[in-house]
Amino acid sequence: MSAARLLYWSVKRELWENRSIYLAPLAVAAMMLFGLLISMLWLPQRVRGLSALTPAKQHELVSMPYNAVGGLMVMTAFIVGVFYCIDALYGERRDRSILFWKSMPVSDRTTVLAKASIPLVVLPLLILPVILGTQLIVLLFSSVILMLNGISVATQWQHLPLIQMTVALLYCLPAIALWHAPVYAWLLLVSAWSRRAVFLWALLPQIVISVFEKAAFGTSNFAEYLQYRFWGWFPLSFDFSASGSIRRPVTVMTPGDFLSTPGLWGGLLFAALFLALAVRLRRNREPI
Repeated sequence: MSAARLLYWSVKRELWENRSIYLAPLAVAAMMLFGLLISMLWLPQRVRGLSALTPAKQHELVSMPYNAVGGLMVMTAFIVGVFYCIDALYGERRDRSILFWKSMPVSDRTTVLAKASIPLVVLPLLILPVILGTQLIVLLFSSVILMLNGISVATQWQHLPLIQMTVALLYCLPAIALWHAPVYAWLLLVSAWSRRAVFLWALLPQIVISVFEKAAFGTSNFAEYLQYRFWGWFPLSFDFSASGSIRRPVTVMTPGDFLSTPGLWGGLLFAALFLALAVRLRRNREPI
């Protein structure tokens, strides 16, 4: 079999063995959809009060449920990716299944790359249709509620740039995955190395360095860098200081700034290093 086909089946194996990868986002989407549908019962009163607000506030109020769906699903995908990476290489040593998988004609590099592709590629591709489907259901249900109450649907639709929101989402998901690549790679490295308490070992070095820097020098540069590593993609990917940016999300996308920042490429370099070390560790590791 070709290397690409081996990688493909290795990814499918991860999906078969870890159903939470797709069940968790679906469960969160279902709970959020249920709550939003209940809140839509008060939608006619909110729409009637839009005339007293500024255009920016009108757009913010109407688009808030749709932005909330996207934000919560992105956060869910990140949490699922973190817990998956923590257990990805440690779990197969703990249950001794590594002995079986090492007997298969699949290299350690292919195995590690397949596991890394789950948070970097598979999860963004999975939550994209979930986000769009949830937003579409909310839109259809809210339109029905408005029509039943004798309110024009155009009042809602004129404040929802759906196409631009979709384009911004298509741009946002790969940007987040690339920015968080070193985080996932670090967790895979710790998962390949640790014999127990993987989550603790993954966090302990950052805590120790932050506390030592604060105690010794009175600064918080490392803690600020960690915060930048988690949230820095947002101000680099969008410029919301532009006039009218709230109503036109496509016009505030700044892919040039995002792709030209040293933080992105430095993070990808560290991600490649961490994954290479994880491959080497898996090659020499035995069951726990």
